[in-house]
Amino acid sequence: MASPFFIEAEHLEYAYRKSGNNPILKEVNLSVRPDEYLLICGASGSGKSTLCRTFNALIPHFYGGSFKGEVRVAGISTAKQTVGNLFSQVGMIFQNPEAQLFNRTVEGEIVFGLESLGLSRGEIERRTIEAVDMIGIEALMPKNPQELSGGEQQLVCIAAIMALKPQVIILDEPYANLDPVKVGMVRAALGKIHRSGKGVIICEHRLPLTVADVQRIVVLHAGRIVLDDFPEKIFRRDLKGFGLELPLAVNIGQRLKLTEIPLDIRQLENRMSSGDMPPDLLPAPPAPPAPNAAAVLEVERVSFKLGRSLLLKDINFSLKQGESLAIVGANGAGKTTLLKHFNGLYRPTAGLIRVMGHKASEYKVSQLARFVGVAFQNPNSQFFKLTVWDEIIVGARALGCYDQEWIKELVSLFRLEPLLKQAPYRLSEGEKKRVAFAAALSAKPAILALDEPTAGQDMFFRLALGSLLTNLRARGQAIVLVTQDLAFAEQHAHRWLVMAEGEIAADGSPREVMADTAAMNRAGLRPTDSFRLYALMDKQKQNG
Repeated sequence: MASPFFIEAEHLEYAYRKSGNNPILKEVNLSVRPDEYLLICGASGSGKSTLCRTFNALIPHFYGGSFKGEVRVAGISTAKQTVGNLFSQVGMIFQNPEAQLFNRTVEGEIVFGLESLGLSRGEIERRTIEAVDMIGIEALMPKNPQELSGGEQQLVCIAAIMALKPQVIILDEPYANLDPVKVGMVRAALGKIHRSGKGVIICEHRLPLTVADVQRIVVLHAGRIVLDDFPEKIFRRDLKGFGLELPLAVNIGQRLKLTEIPLDIRQLENRMSSGDMPPDLLPAPPAPPAPNAAAVLEVERVSFKLGRSLLLKDINFSLKQGESLAIVGANGAGKTTLLKHFNGLYRPTAGLIRVMGHKASEYKVSQLARFVGVAFQNPNSQFFKLTVWDEIIVGARALGCYDQEWIKELVSLFRLEPLLKQAPYRLSEGEKKRVAFAAALSAKPAILALDEPTAGQDMFFRLALGSLLTNLRARGQAIVLVTQDLAFAEQHAHRWLVMAEGEIAADGSPREVMADTAAMNRAGLRPTDSFRLYALMDKQKQNG
């Protein structure tokens, strides 16, 4: 009798070549139906991405290592198939979308996979149009994928995989680099895929964006499956210690001991009254800097052209000592472009930037690095040393401000002790990001600028990073967060700078900005769950 499952893992144990006797996956047993919507979650390093790589035979055929047990796809062992054989059965989109893009145009990326299947020109055109329409990337078709934002690259990868029409699509951290509007587009697209009879498997830390969509949740911890159940039942279990950040609605539902745990804010709103809300569950932004705090960064009427494109238009703001500023906006709004002006990687076409009271134009990039530490969205572009330890200390030593105790503190804070002798390029995306943060901080810069710092990170890291930012601000450090994670920005930035189409659309406190509906819509942003609950409570109080 044929198995009802499309993917089956039995007694699976796996260790990468350099893992020695420390397997990443341990006695994993899992069966996935061909039309199932599954969430695989767990802390960084729990084995999520590794498990998914076994589903399309990248493990063991590409990564090698020690592989025990069996994984079957459509009833056939992956040990007897090649990655190419599974190409049109299991499609996988990796955490770093840039690594999957190598054609000159977006259209070329989508067509390439279809041509490799030997399809007719008519079928290639039909599938391309269908995938592009579903994801909504028509405007990107003639563009170079390497020139797109991280979120746009993610959408291109999804469209290219969807065009292949595999039975199951696997996405590793698909929402990590997307703004709220594009998150909604991808969620809608995945919903269409699932309703068409296809299977969807998501590896994701951002549970608020997934739990209301999926049918089943599998929790990995230290390479083992510790929980496997329906979402409603999973959230009645004790999830502490697994590195999962619960959706606000779930957290409140648990605290209030509701009979049915709400999975998203819409479900919670229907059951809440203003007197029910546990006040400590709603985040309060950090206090603003002292009124007499000195300006460490001043941006005056800055505009920037790249080729014929005007990417920044008349940007004006200042950053004070001890201030925490979040720069938010949709993909392609100009956030990272602006960030690159702080340390001199880009120079304004017009306008002026001052760092620590001095014109940035008078300093080399290497000199500005003493004052501005930057960790970019893709850490791979920053690494150039052979070990994690050398990567962390190189900046501090080059700038003559090496402090061994501070370096040790950073290593401990970002849990890098077991990684110090490894090559940074061989780490997971989450581990790479932690190394980049430590390297940016090693020289004790006056300004710390982090580009998408929480993307791909678990609750443990988010809590540690939040604590670090609080401590740094207490020491007078200025913080800039470039982020799509508005919930994190709401907790750790007292001021938001909203960007849209290269311009500043709003500048104010998180609540002031989110109350500005016109600016939020222009920037492609959506208010946080906590803001919506505050608004609900205020309305209920007004109505008595």
